[in-house]
Amino acid sequence: MRPKPGFQLALLVLLATLASAEADRHATLKFQVLKHHNGKPVRNASVIMHSVRKSGKQAKGGLQLKTNSEGKTYYDGIPYGKLRVQVLAEGFQTYGEDYEIDQPEMEIVVKLKRPQDQYTIYGEKPAAKPEDKPAPPEDKPEKKDPQ
Repeated sequence: MRPKPGFQLALLVLLATLASAEADRHATLKFQVLKHHNGKPVRNASVIMHSVRKSGKQAKGGLQLKTNSEGKTYYDGIPYGKLRVQVLAEGFQTYGEDYEIDQPEMEIVVKLKRPQDQYTIYGEKPAAKPEDKPAPPEDKPEKKDPQ
């Protein structure tokens, strides 16, 4: 017994609709930005998001969010797929990571580190800037003993 042509067409339309709905899915992303050394929130940090193409290159455009006093921010409507997240805050190292967005709601916790000391391969520490050096002692004429 063969299925009727109308049934086949309805099944095909249903499958196409489900596939289209899967491709158009969006997620809610919640971010929390904390200080790595003590776990306290980082307020006013910039959270920058860019979609990533299948080639691995960052797509043009993007979105920037700012954290509140609790170090939190969110965005509703991020399409499923690969997303590049960068977090910048004054006095901290820049954070960057790619995430696969594949759930209706995701929470991303970022712990920012303080900047590290920089080292050089050229030997000793770089010379101090002129304004950092102490002033040289003033030349005073030597007093001679009147003998």
